[in-house]
This record gives sequence, structure tokens and C-alpha cells, in this order.
Amino acid sequence: MAKKAGRKQIEIDSKQVEALASYGCTNTEIASFFGCERTTITKRFSRIITKGKDQGKIRLRKKQFEVALAGNPVMLIWLGKNILDQTDKQGIEIGGEGDEPIKIEYVPVKKKEDDK
Repeated sequence: MAKKAGRKQIEIDSKQVEALASYGCTNTEIASFFGCERTTITKRFSRIITKGKDQGKIRLRKKQFEVALAGNPVMLIWLGKNILDQTDKQGIEIGGEGDEPIKIEYVPVKKKEDDK
């Protein structure tokens, strides 16, 4: 029987990879945790990492909503701005008389002899 060429494959628990990704760990941090190269994690666990990161975002979003709905005004404002496109900006409309546009006139300023 012929031996396989290359290194022995490192045993990495996919559930741990998913959990670390759900906490927002980068591929480099996950690789460091398992003592392997980042490319090993990226190549072998790409879909699992995406799933973990998405689960982490869902948990965080859920907690933000809970905090906001419990009455936290800062979180209510933040979620309103980021999810509902609400804004603090007040529209100011400036116009001329009636429906006429404002007339702007450019007047050049002459330099004094002392400014040369």
C-alpha cells in the first residue's frame, strides 16, 4: 500500500470554528487558536465561518432590539437611524420672493495697494 504524500491533516472541530466565527474572530485568529495556517481555515471552513459570523450578527441584532425595546433611548435612536433611515438633519429651504429662486450676484473684491 502506497503512503499518501503531504502533511497529515490537522484535526479541527468545525463546531468550534463556527463558534469562534460567531464571536467575530477573524480567520487569522481562528487559525491561531488551532495552531494552523489561515489558508487552512479559509479553504476548509469557508461556509462554516460565514454561517458562524451570520449567527453572531443575528444574536447581536436581537440583543440590540431587546435593549432598545426595554427603553434605552440611545439604542432606539441608533436603530432608527440605521434600520429605518431616520435622521437628525433638518431640511432648510431657502427661496426668494414667492416661488422665485434666490438671486446671487458675484462682486469681485479689489485688492488694496498695500496687499501686494
